[in-house]
Amino acid sequence: MLRLKKLLKTYKTGDQALKSIDLEIPDGQVLALIGPSGAGKSTMIRCINRLVEPTSGEVWLDDTDLTKLSSGELRQARRQMGMIFQEYALVERLTVMENVLSGRLGYVGFWRSFLRKYPQKDVDEAYRLLDRVGLLAMADKRADELSGGQRQRVGICRALIQDPKLLLVDEPTASLDPKTSRQIMRLICELCAERGLAAIINIHDVALAQMFVSRVVGLRFGAIEFDGTPQELTPDVLTTIYGEEDWEATIEKVEDEDEDEGAAA
Repeated sequence: MLRLKKLLKTYKTGDQALKSIDLEIPDGQVLALIGPSGAGKSTMIRCINRLVEPTSGEVWLDDTDLTKLSSGELRQARRQMGMIFQEYALVERLTVMENVLSGRLGYVGFWRSFLRKYPQKDVDEAYRLLDRVGLLAMADKRADELSGGQRQRVGICRALIQDPKLLLVDEPTASLDPKTSRQIMRLICELCAERGLAAIINIHDVALAQMFVSRVVGLRFGAIEFDGTPQELTPDVLTTIYGEEDWEATIEKVEDEDEDEGAAA
């Protein structure tokens, strides 16, 4: 269970990125975080694992308040939070396998990681994960030889090999074409279901969020404007979050694509 209590982030400029956020995410739930640029979506994700320090408030992962941890304790706690980045954050010159295994750096000593001497069980798990996402044949390829969708799958494997309780996913489809975007969203949701993982997915594509998740939270100016199911994202709600637009067209697009997926199945 992840619980945010009165989470506030104010920058030195005086800008409030987050305004007293209260939110609970149970184990196994995948939540899409939507809202306009500057709404505080990325800040919220980064405050959870303290890549950005909250100004005040609490972040509870099970029975641990992450905001109260020392730097050493935080390093230990971050093992439980897998991060998937928009720009993949892979080491281009390393192989796919080496990038996946880098997710175990928090568990192995400095010299073992420096020499890339990982335990066999970690190597076996990396192969299993690569097989699960369809990249087993590319284990020895360099990261810079991969397509965007392949890189994102490597990033997913790297996060999962941490054996986390929570996934924090920042714009996983922003640089991908529509078909690959749907494949990546489907894969993340399937893996979370298989592992009972909670996840927060920061995503700009409202239609994509509606297609794949059971809960949507909408931010505007650092505050929660909506918290509900995809079906409750009416044109009026979307106008409140984003402003005036032809939201009926977005909703119709989701319904049409749902019908197409059902026919294909």
